[in-house]
Amino acid sequence: MSPASDIMRAMPSVPELDVLVIGAGQAGLATGYHLRRSGLRYELLDGNSRVGDSWRQRFDSLMLFTPRSYSALPGLPVPGDPQGFPSKDEIADYLEAYAAHFAVLIRLGAAVRSLETSGMNFRVTTSDGLQVESRAVVIATGAFQTPKIPAISTAFSRNVHQISASVYLRPSVLPAGTVLVVGDGATGREIALELAATHKVLLSTGRARRVLPDRVLGRSIFWWLDHLGLLRASRETRIGRRMKSGDPFPGRRLRVPNLRQAGVTVVPRLAAAEGATAHFADGTVAQIGSLVWATGYRVDSDWLAIPAVKGADGAFVQSRGISPVDGVYFIGQSWQWTRGSALLTGVGVDAAYVTEEIVRHLSRQDAAGNNRS
Repeated sequence: MSPASDIMRAMPSVPELDVLVIGAGQAGLATGYHLRRSGLRYELLDGNSRVGDSWRQRFDSLMLFTPRSYSALPGLPVPGDPQGFPSKDEIADYLEAYAAHFAVLIRLGAAVRSLETSGMNFRVTTSDGLQVESRAVVIATGAFQTPKIPAISTAFSRNVHQISASVYLRPSVLPAGTVLVVGDGATGREIALELAATHKVLLSTGRARRVLPDRVLGRSIFWWLDHLGLLRASRETRIGRRMKSGDPFPGRRLRVPNLRQAGVTVVPRLAAAEGATAHFADGTVAQIGSLVWATGYRVDSDWLAIPAVKGADGAFVQSRGISPVDGVYFIGQSWQWTRGSALLTGVGVDAAYVTEEIVRHLSRQDAAGNNRS
C-alpha cells in the first residue's frame, strides 16, 4: 500500500459533512476534484484498500480503447505517449497518483452497507459499523457493478465451469476444452480473442454491433468524435440517441472477420441449454466445457434505503445526475448525459455539473436557515 493510501485510511471520523461521495473510482475522484475547489466539507468512501483497485481487479491483458490523451481526469494528464493506449494497471496507478496529487479526502476500506435519510441529512453506515452523516450525498459506485447472469445458466450441468467476465483474469483460469463466451460487446470479444490462442472458442452474438476503427487518417477515433462534437452530444439530442442505441466501440481487431481469422467461431444467440450442450438460435448445438458470461451488469441498490431514488427493478432514478430526492446525486452512470459519462474522458464534465448543483442546493438550504453545521 502506498504512503498516501496509509494517510487516507487513517483519517479521523467527521461527524457531519456537507457532501459524502460513495465510491472513489474515476467518478468519485472527478467529483472530489471539484468538491475540494468548492470549499465544502466532503469525504469519499470506498471499500477497496487502494485507490484504483477496481481497475487492478480486471483481466490482465485489458487495454483501454481510449488513448491516454482521452483517458485523463480533470487537471492531470495520464503520463506517457498521448496517442498510446494505457493498460488497466497503468490507469489504476494513475488514479492513485491523482488522489494523492490533489489530496482528495478518501476513507479506504469503508464498504457502504446502507444509505438512509436522517432528519434533513443522510446517514451512511459502513460494513465495520462506521456512521457518517452529510447534508448531501453523491453515489459514484459506477455503471458496472453486479454481473447479469441469465437464468439459462442454471440449465447447464455442474460439469460446465461458469464464470462472469468480471472475474475472468487470464486463459489459465479456465480448464482445457471448448469455451463458450456469451455476449459480444467489447469485453466479450476481447476475452474470446485472447482465449482463442489456447482454447477452442465459441462467441455467441446478439444484436448487430458496429465496430469503429481505432484511427482515421492517422488520428484517434476519439479525436474525431471530440472535434465533431459527438463526445459532447447529450442523450437528449438526435445524434446522441442514435449513438446510445447503436453503442459502437472502437477496435478493428474486434470485428467479426478478424475474430474468425484468429480462430474464434462466431455463433448466434444462445437459445437453450441442457447438461453440457448449448443450443443456438439457428438450431445448431455444441458441447462445451467452460462458459464466460459477458452479458453486462445490473445496478446493485439493495443497500440504498431511499425508495424514491430507485425504480421497481432497483435501477437508479436520475436525470443528468439529479435524483428526485433533494440532496441525492449520481455520477458515472452509463449515458448519464453523454457517451463519455461512464468513461474517464467524460466523467469530469458531469462531475462539474453535479458539483454546481450541490453548491446551489446547499446554498438554498443555508438561506432557508436549514444549515445544521
